[in-house]
Amino acid sequence: MLKTLPLLKSLLCALPLLASGPLLANPDDNWQRTLEEAKGQTVYFNAWGGSPEINAYLVWAGQELERQYQVKLVQVKVDDIAQSVSQLLANKQAGKHTGGPIDLLWVNGENFKALKEQGLLGAPFTQDLPNMALVDTTLPVSEDFTVPVDGLEAPWGIGQLNLMVNRDEVATPPTSATALLTWVKEHPGRFTYPKPPQFHGASFLKQILLELTADPAPLYREATDADFDRLTAPLWAWLDALHPALWRKGKLFPASAAETRQLLDDGELAMAISFNPQEAQSAVQNGTLPPNVVAVAMEKGALTNSHFLAIPFNASARAGAKVVANFLLSPVAQVRKAEPAFWGDPSVLQASALPVSAKQASALRFKAVGEPHPSWQLRLEATWAERYAH
Repeated sequence: MLKTLPLLKSLLCALPLLASGPLLANPDDNWQRTLEEAKGQTVYFNAWGGSPEINAYLVWAGQELERQYQVKLVQVKVDDIAQSVSQLLANKQAGKHTGGPIDLLWVNGENFKALKEQGLLGAPFTQDLPNMALVDTTLPVSEDFTVPVDGLEAPWGIGQLNLMVNRDEVATPPTSATALLTWVKEHPGRFTYPKPPQFHGASFLKQILLELTADPAPLYREATDADFDRLTAPLWAWLDALHPALWRKGKLFPASAAETRQLLDDGELAMAISFNPQEAQSAVQNGTLPPNVVAVAMEKGALTNSHFLAIPFNASARAGAKVVANFLLSPVAQVRKAEPAFWGDPSVLQASALPVSAKQASALRFKAVGEPHPSWQLRLEATWAERYAH
């Protein structure tokens, strides 16, 4: 068991002030009815299951939800949330409008766009959550990969693409696409990335595309054939040069970020991709990565987005799902989530909603660049598969 950290101690001491202060919205009668309706419900939460730290965090959240609200949280571990989107679409096509198997989704980007366009989400719900009043609206929380959120998903955390680098092997970590390509060619077999359309692999493609694009403005609009062909040509040339020097000579790609992280821990790789700016620190503290692994981002800026919680149109436990989302937005849950020893995922709350010693939990670690329009990711994934899938 990890010892209670000073940050959490300070938060617990501050709880009476937080509970009575003006920042915590006073629950109205509607919220009280939601709490009553949620009692005894089981919330099936479809979430990526590839991180031991995240899975352990959700076990803790489930214990707190059952203790405080009599709501049971069950994490349904998925490799790619696109599988859940397909499941919901099949439900809708079959006329299953109630009693669905998914109550809450961890989602963003192209999957949110698909859910919204296909009508697979319930009514807007974020206005019902008292803790939404604490969210820092200067963060990218009103749009998801340029798509308006419209109250259909609640922000949960901030992600930034980075390289987890073993400094024992990489004296000068690369901070540009050019430097990364040079290092990999000089150290063949010591780097790779997850196979798109896996989230981290697709994100890597977008990061490099942004690196190689002088004027990124078209990336934030619907992709056209002409723009796509013109702007991605340098990316494919870069990947053509990179792949022969990758792990397994680019003939085989890891299926997940968890697999690349394990390869890093095993010493087969010198660098691995993460979308959590504090994952390296967290894993080092937990003894699941070598002690000299550090996080490094591209100097031009780390691909950055918010990740969200959404409720499907046919959720069986809609009230319970709201209670879960609201709890995960609470100062206690957000501070614990931000602690590197537990997860290291930055908070989405205003600094004023956090105890003094926890204010760093709201800060982004790296210079940020925003996500392109989702249409670019879909085309990148399809073209990558045509060119490189084996």
